[in-house]
Amino acid sequence: MPATTKPATVDAYLKALSPDRLEMVQALRKVVNDNIRGGLVEGMQYGMIGYYVPHSIFPAGYHCDPKQPLPYAGIASQKSHVGFYFMCSYMNPELDAWFRKAWASTGRKLDMGASCVRVKKMDDIAFDVIAELVRKVPGDEYVKIYESIRSQSASGRSAAKKDATSKKPAAKPKASASAKAKGGTKKVVKKKAKAR
Repeated sequence: MPATTKPATVDAYLKALSPDRLEMVQALRKVVNDNIRGGLVEGMQYGMIGYYVPHSIFPAGYHCDPKQPLPYAGIASQKSHVGFYFMCSYMNPELDAWFRKAWASTGRKLDMGASCVRVKKMDDIAFDVIAELVRKVPGDEYVKIYESIRSQSASGRSAAKKDATSKKPAAKPKASASAKAKGGTKKVVKKKAKAR
């Protein structure tokens, strides 16, 4: 298989992994698959193992690309780490704060971006915290969170647009009566003064 070809199935993705990466990815898959509910399914999405809300449950799909089902989580073997991506913690500050605190309470170092936990070895992974995170947000609940955020975002953009169009440009100040009597505005007066 050429290096540029992306695996089309989870099995193909797994077969391409080194033994140490395969062990970590399989362990993460097990904890996610043992705990997901609410209509979520596993498959390939964005070149990684993805968990998503299928179009049969949420026909609108992902707003960035409606042809894609709504992404929920992902597991990817990257160049220097294995990444676990969880979109719902990115969208929910309270859940994100809980996750970070729960992970820290295990004594493990958390290497995390906005929605990606990066791990380099099995001992880095707080499996119980990931399991609880997945249980906390079933697929149907995730759709509600997603739609609420999209709705708030759309109403915010609409209000900002309405506010911008309702503002009239400021009127230019009129010249005072005394300036008119002296032959114009202050600028004109200054020009006349220079001309003398």
